[in-house]
Amino acid sequence: MENYFLLPGNIYLTNNSTYIITILGSCVAVCLWDEETKMGGMNHYLLPLWNGEGVPTPKYGNVAIPKLIGKFQDRGIEPKRLKAKIFGGANLLSGQNKEKISLIGERNIEIAFEMLEKYKIPIISYDVGGNTGRKIIMNTSNFEIRLKRIGREMS
Repeated sequence: MENYFLLPGNIYLTNNSTYIITILGSCVAVCLWDEETKMGGMNHYLLPLWNGEGVPTPKYGNVAIPKLIGKFQDRGIEPKRLKAKIFGGANLLSGQNKEKISLIGERNIEIAFEMLEKYKIPIISYDVGGNTGRKIIMNTSNFEIRLKRIGREMS
């Protein structure tokens, strides 16, 4: 099996047996998979919405999710064949900016659920929110995801 480390603001899609690895805090990763072709992909976005200024990059959820779906469509796989898993959106900060920053993780989660509902892609599992980071490893050959929590639970 190959390993591919997915950096923030990026998208990766493959039909090779691959472990796609990423580390999440308030960021969210949407993992998509087509059982028939064993094609799997993941995005890793930092912010929920692109505001229309500058370049629409996959660091924004409302750009990253359609781009990942589009990569499947470019290979002849319609959204109705896909299954989704969602991870991330933690609140890792404490102190004065906690409420403001925690909204980023919450909005990142909301955008994932909204966009997948729009494309009618079923979400078969998710592990979102909370106050610990996550390391996830997606096996593209069977859509199994290994998850490891990073950091301590904060009160």
